[in-house]
Amino acid sequence: MMEFTKKPNEYNPLVLAYIGDSLYDVYVRSRIICEHAGLNANKMHVMAIKFVSAHGQSEAVAAIESALADDELAAYKRGRNTKSYTVPKNADVGEYRRATGFEALLGWLYVSGRIERMQELMEMSFDAVQAAKKVNY
Repeated sequence: MMEFTKKPNEYNPLVLAYIGDSLYDVYVRSRIICEHAGLNANKMHVMAIKFVSAHGQSEAVAAIESALADDELAAYKRGRNTKSYTVPKNADVGEYRRATGFEALLGWLYVSGRIERMQELMEMSFDAVQAAKKVNY
């Protein structure tokens, strides 16, 4: 793990979201590869999009929000409420903000060194989205 020069709350929430997005993307793609190694890369990519899109991440955070500790909820809300200057073409502003909050939470946990908790929340999120979408491989 990297040594960060600042405390987690000293980073801009969009910087935390930047790293959180990458962490979740690697988790999702790794899990798909581990569970479904026989699929071709294109099918894996199509599946991954269901999880890493703003819509998928918005669903993910809705599923885990009640399980968040107060400090985690604060990190999520800080990311969610940060003004962003872009919105993806396939998401509404609310979904995009919730997704940004989810990514910021993951980044905050990572920078905090709380890797096990970050992995636990990613697993809970993945499982919830998979169940909601009835993702079949």
